[in-house]
Amino acid sequence: MERAKVLIVGGGVVGCAIAAELAPHTRDVFLLEQLPRLGMATSTRNSGVIHSGLYYSPGSLKARHCVEGNRLTYEFCRAHHIPHQNTGKFVVATTPEEEEEIHSLLACGRENGVEGLELVSAAELKRHEPHVAARCALRVPSSGLVESEALVKGYAARAAAHGAYLATNARLELVEPRPDFVRVTAGPAGELETRVFINAAGLFADEVAALFGNRQYKIYPCRGEYWETVPSKVHLVNRLVYPAPDPSGLSLGVHLTKTLGGTLLLGPNARYIEEKNDYERGRESRQEFCARVQKLLPQVQPQDLRPAYSGIRAKLAPPGHHGMADFVLTRDPAYPHVIHLVGIDSPGLTAAPSLARRVAHLVRESLA
Repeated sequence: MERAKVLIVGGGVVGCAIAAELAPHTRDVFLLEQLPRLGMATSTRNSGVIHSGLYYSPGSLKARHCVEGNRLTYEFCRAHHIPHQNTGKFVVATTPEEEEEIHSLLACGRENGVEGLELVSAAELKRHEPHVAARCALRVPSSGLVESEALVKGYAARAAAHGAYLATNARLELVEPRPDFVRVTAGPAGELETRVFINAAGLFADEVAALFGNRQYKIYPCRGEYWETVPSKVHLVNRLVYPAPDPSGLSLGVHLTKTLGGTLLLGPNARYIEEKNDYERGRESRQEFCARVQKLLPQVQPQDLRPAYSGIRAKLAPPGHHGMADFVLTRDPAYPHVIHLVGIDSPGLTAAPSLARRVAHLVRESLA
């Protein structure tokens, strides 16, 4: 039987970032991913945005880890040649009510320590985004784009280079928690014992927590769908443009992304679904989706849209809930050598290296 000091369950961006943080300083780090490739689910089915920390309640884990993760993500990308660009973005208001929301975002962002925020007039926005409809906008210079699959691979490569063992197609089959270790069985990885168990299972983190008798969490899968424009419409947007966020907290709204590959990506919308792997059934119609886009970009018509991909977010807030639920990063109450990360939805891609540093601190305490 293999024996590990640390076992990470979940090979998305957060799990791989944790492995990359731990492996240079900790021997016998194992990571198990149930799918055939690392990062196949939520981690690479998103907009690839490096968020600033603008939207999240001051003092929350989302605010703290997003702001620090923004800096760490740029540093990692530069050091490891991960395709990225510090594009900046505009968050725009199209109604008087949204103007009030933009001013609230400015205050929240400044309290969170987001640097360089600036309100700009509609005329100033037109200089940068002449086709975008708006009354005013908030300029967010620290936002940007990263090739999310390359980022996951970069974290995984760093972990492997320092001796971490990364296994795919390794679905958890059995978990036996003990006072000082956890024994698991996971497909081709076989049986192993670990002194520290890290639950970074994304959409399935609630189910993994339940294997330890911890049933206080429930993930509500929320699907976001993307479309692209035809090539003749790509010129309509120059960088990142976001609407004022949905007051319900369900999403940041359908936004406009000029991707690193030069396409114009639109989305995502947001709708709760029943199954955690339902990427396609009942997608919003072209006409309905286009109506969302036209609020910001009136020149786009339904015939200009082409279906792209969809992603599913691991939300802790149930349907009908108003406001954003915070990340959960905590030790298991019954088994302190088990660490749970639950509800890591947006801005998880950005926050991953900061969350990894916090997890590494907890791991060092457990192994001391």
